[in-house]
Amino acid sequence: MKRRLWSVLAAAALLLGGAASAQLLPQPPEIAARAYLLLDLSSDQQLAAKEADTPIQAAELTKLMTAYLVFDALRVGKLDLEQTMAVSERAQRQPGARMFLEPGMKVPVEDLIKGLLVQSANDAAVTLAEGTAGSEERFVQLMNEQAQSLGLKATRFANATGLAAPGQQSTARDLGVLATRLLRDFPDYAHFHGIRKYRYAGAPPANDNNRNLLLFRDPSVDGLATGHNAAAGYCMIATARRDFPHLGPSGTAGPRRLLAVVLGTDGENARAGETQKLLNWGYTAFEAIKLFEADQAVLTPAVWKGRSTRARLGRPQAVVVSVPAGSGKRLRIEASRPEPLVAPLAKGQAVGMLKVYVGEHTLTNIPLYALDRVEEAGLMGRAWDAFRLWIQ
Repeated sequence: MKRRLWSVLAAAALLLGGAASAQLLPQPPEIAARAYLLLDLSSDQQLAAKEADTPIQAAELTKLMTAYLVFDALRVGKLDLEQTMAVSERAQRQPGARMFLEPGMKVPVEDLIKGLLVQSANDAAVTLAEGTAGSEERFVQLMNEQAQSLGLKATRFANATGLAAPGQQSTARDLGVLATRLLRDFPDYAHFHGIRKYRYAGAPPANDNNRNLLLFRDPSVDGLATGHNAAAGYCMIATARRDFPHLGPSGTAGPRRLLAVVLGTDGENARAGETQKLLNWGYTAFEAIKLFEADQAVLTPAVWKGRSTRARLGRPQAVVVSVPAGSGKRLRIEASRPEPLVAPLAKGQAVGMLKVYVGEHTLTNIPLYALDRVEEAGLMGRAWDAFRLWIQ
């Protein structure tokens, strides 16, 4: 008998009451920017967007990919924070923001990273590129390969600095993906993004403040990058972490991390102010609800032809959703999975889906994974289950 691939296994109202009618999402405030994107990284949801897929010049935000490749080289042991890199004449000649490095100097990788991320130093970017890949040209190839690997479909890099160049472009959405992966893939190096002041020893007196003004205005902001050129305007990617109660069944408090990408504002104060406005709106217009704890089973469906008769489906991290403030009573979920579910199943294998609604509005779709490995049964067990499936 032909079976449908997906079957709805559970549908539940999580809190009391509420008629099942559509609910519109909160509308963001007017943001004076060409494009923006607001993500809730705690729930993996997009909260607001404008022109998020329109290609723009990425300016110095390009340095996030430079940092990504350097952090990856540190993680695999190709680089070490204490090792030094030689400064080339090409690096020294870079215009714009600089650490004031001179050819022949040997600078520790850690200092170059600080120059890259605090001062947005172009001489640091080229020195890191050359020291990591042998040449800036080869490093740019790696940047574009990594962009493809991360799914950044509209992003192209032409240099490691973000200086204006033909063909160099990105989008708010791609930059949001890049920033998210940078934070998640390299938590050991996330502190570099929040350093407020840095000046390399021996450099002439200069403004050593981080260009991210929100680091000085909002204690919850701990990164991430700024950029500016004539084509892009003033741009910022900022991330903030604030503790709010999770209103779900557990009733526990936990952090919410938001990420704002704001592109094409009119000045330094404007980009900080508009980004702050977007972050504040995200924290007040939405609230977090924890649906399930980390490693808690959302479903425990039967498994055919397996050594175990049931599988636990859930997520390795807590399942949190962001809902419009005050709409928690209208929240409902539907969980689905393949039917029949046949072994083997690998731990971490995507198996099902949790659909979250507010009223009749689809809020988000959350993949479910096998929380444990389910091995195939022996020959007799597989044959018996095959027979049972055949007669159904």
